[in-house]
Amino acid sequence: MKEKNFWMVRAGEGGRLIEDFLSKKIVAIGWNDIGDLSKIEDLDQLKAKFREAYPEASDGQVNNNTGQIYRFLKIFKEGDLVVTYDSAGRIYSVGKITSHYQYDPNLMEYHHVRSVDWIREVSRDDLSTTSKNSLGSTLSIFQIKDLTAKELLGKPIDKEEEIEREEETLDVIKEDLEAKALEFIKDQISQLSWEDMEDLVAGVLRGMGYKTMVSPKGPDRGKDIMASPDGLGLEDPKILVEVKHRKASMGAPEIRSFLGGLRANVKGVYVSTGGFSKEAKYEADRANNPTTLVDLDMLVGLIIQHYDNFDSETRALVPLKKIYWPL
Repeated sequence: MKEKNFWMVRAGEGGRLIEDFLSKKIVAIGWNDIGDLSKIEDLDQLKAKFREAYPEASDGQVNNNTGQIYRFLKIFKEGDLVVTYDSAGRIYSVGKITSHYQYDPNLMEYHHVRSVDWIREVSRDDLSTTSKNSLGSTLSIFQIKDLTAKELLGKPIDKEEEIEREEETLDVIKEDLEAKALEFIKDQISQLSWEDMEDLVAGVLRGMGYKTMVSPKGPDRGKDIMASPDGLGLEDPKILVEVKHRKASMGAPEIRSFLGGLRANVKGVYVSTGGFSKEAKYEADRANNPTTLVDLDMLVGLIIQHYDNFDSETRALVPLKKIYWPL
C-alpha cells in the first residue's frame, strides 16, 4: 500500500499563527489577494490569477509562490499527513488532512484552508540532526522526506536507512542555510541554564551599547537586569529586563505583574524563550510604559546583529563563527 504524502505547512513567519492552526484544527496559507481558488483547474490558471493579484511579482516569484499554492490546492489529498512548527515552543505538531481545499475569509488571517486532525507532537530536541536539517527549509510548503517522516511518526529506522539519510544531508545543507543556522543557534541557547541565559541577555544589551547590572543569583525576584547608558540607572533610557527561560509561553498575568513593577520613567523588556500568548502581547501593546517582548527568534536576531560587539564572556555562552558562502 502506497504511503501517504507528508507535507510541511508553516504557521506564518516564526510560527506566529500556531495557536490558530491547533485550536481551529486547520492548516492554512496566505496570498489572500488572489481570492477563492475553488474553480482553478490547472497551474496556468493559477499563475494568471496570481499575476492579476500581484502584478509587480517577478517571473521567479510567480513560479515559486504558485508552485507552493498549487500543492496546497491540488496535490494535497484527504488522508495525507501534515506537520507544522511552533518556533517558540520548539514543537512539531503532526496531523492528518481531513478536508478538501476551502476558502474562508472569516476564519483566521490566512484564507486558504484545509481541516486537520492533529494526532501527535514531537519536540525538536528529540529529532536527529539530519531531520532538523531537513525540516529547516523556509518555504511555506514542502514535502517531508521519507526517513524524516518516519522519525516524526515515531517509527524505527534501520542502519541502511541511516546511511541513506547521511547521503541526503549533503544536499539538504545547501538549502536554506541561514534558516538552519538560526535553528541551530536556538538549539544551543535552549541548552543554557537560567543563570547563563540571564548573563547572555545582559551581554546582548552590552553589545548594543548599554551598561548592565544583573540581579544576584537565587530565587527569581522578577527584576533580572537593569540596563542604562551609565550602568547605574541614573541616565535615560532606563530599561528593566526580566528573563524567563522555559518551554511554556508567558501569559497575560505574568506580563501584567511585570508591568506593575515598572516606574513611570522606566522602559520594559521581557525575554521569554518559550514565547508569549496572544493575550500577553496585547497587555504589552497597551502598556503605559513602552515594553518590548523578546521571544527566542528575536533574541537570536539580536545576537547575530550585535555579535561582533560582544565581550568574551558573552561569546563563550554562544560560540559562533562566520561562514562564507559563494554568491
